[in-house]
Amino acid sequence: MSTSSESWSLPGSGTPRTAVLAAVGAVVLFAAAWGGLHTGFYRHSQIVDTPIYQRYGDAMRHGQVPYRDFQLEYPPAALPIFVVPSLLRSQDGDLSGYRQGFEAEMIVCGALVLLFMLSVLLRLEAGALRIGAALGFAALAPLLLGSVELSRFDLWPAALTTGALAAFVAGRQRLGAGALGLAVSAKLFPAVLVPVAAVWIWRRSGRRELAVCAGVFAAVLVLCFGPFVALSPHGVWHAVTTQTSRPLQIETLGAGVLLVAHAVGGLGITMKSGHGSQNLAGEGADLLATVQTVLQAAALVVTWVWFARGPATRERLVRASAASVCAFVAFGKVLSPQFLIWLVPLVPLVWGRRGLLASALLAAALVLTQLWFPFRYWDLALHFGTFPSWLVLIRDLVLVALFAVLIVPRGTAPATTRSP
Repeated sequence: MSTSSESWSLPGSGTPRTAVLAAVGAVVLFAAAWGGLHTGFYRHSQIVDTPIYQRYGDAMRHGQVPYRDFQLEYPPAALPIFVVPSLLRSQDGDLSGYRQGFEAEMIVCGALVLLFMLSVLLRLEAGALRIGAALGFAALAPLLLGSVELSRFDLWPAALTTGALAAFVAGRQRLGAGALGLAVSAKLFPAVLVPVAAVWIWRRSGRRELAVCAGVFAAVLVLCFGPFVALSPHGVWHAVTTQTSRPLQIETLGAGVLLVAHAVGGLGITMKSGHGSQNLAGEGADLLATVQTVLQAAALVVTWVWFARGPATRERLVRASAASVCAFVAFGKVLSPQFLIWLVPLVPLVWGRRGLLASALLAAALVLTQLWFPFRYWDLALHFGTFPSWLVLIRDLVLVALFAVLIVPRGTAPATTRSP
């Protein structure tokens, strides 16, 4: 199917009215959920990143060049999110004003996520029940995950990733490649979708179109990274490699095993802060970090091969995208609570009973995360508390189960017995 033969218009009769009602309802529900995060127990024990973002934004406001004049760990397309709230404030040091501007940005990003999800669902010719369930889940997800949503910028790369998926599903391969390049330039995790996108474009539009889309993807990366690489290659290199060199974070699957072993059997473990997180140190933790990296790579390759060996349908593209991001999150040696935001726009799009089970597992992972973060985080990190240790391990096992549900094929029907 060539790119030119695809239409950007929405399929089906009566769809525009359904789309408008679904979009308005989902955005209103999301705004209500966001408001709910400012009430009750959500306001207590918050662990926020906005002061860090404010420091970056204020530095850029005063003419400092990122990566050269100050160091940060995020790619260049994240910079506008940091600097805009600083530019809108009248003075430095106004954290309250910065927070309001930042949250406004995230509300817009959350609305974009919902609209892009709706675009995907309409292209999948989803019924009203499926549309309502998927959008309702994503709109209410902030209440399941908790206050971490308020002070992390992950809705921005999530919106770009979902926008790229919407473009691919609509047959706008070049637009999708550009959006995916921008998503990778905002946070590196969408890079796990590049092999899936390459297979999709090749199967649907041919090798020549794949080459063009690869050029578009590369051009966006060059436009985002190029100026900063020219000014400070070492600074950009440090920002990219600091993620790959991180130790075993205390919230990962391997760390959960060690934490529970400590709680149950008295295994000696050591916490060491660094890279903006609390991590487990020692030979055992380093070994598990290596094992998890291998498992992560294997899970991603399995997902990519599974998608490449099957038909390039829209439903399989959605499922492969969700499985790829889930593999990256579940098996990585770094797993911060905000990483689950990346899964919220993708998992509810999966079709059928598999999608319902996957969404239920994701909802469980969100709630399990909130049970210990932020309320019991320091009990976990400083004292290796038994209850939060078990919560971490169970949450991580739920994410592994989510990956299995997304990737394991359905059981085949038993062969009919032949009559003699």
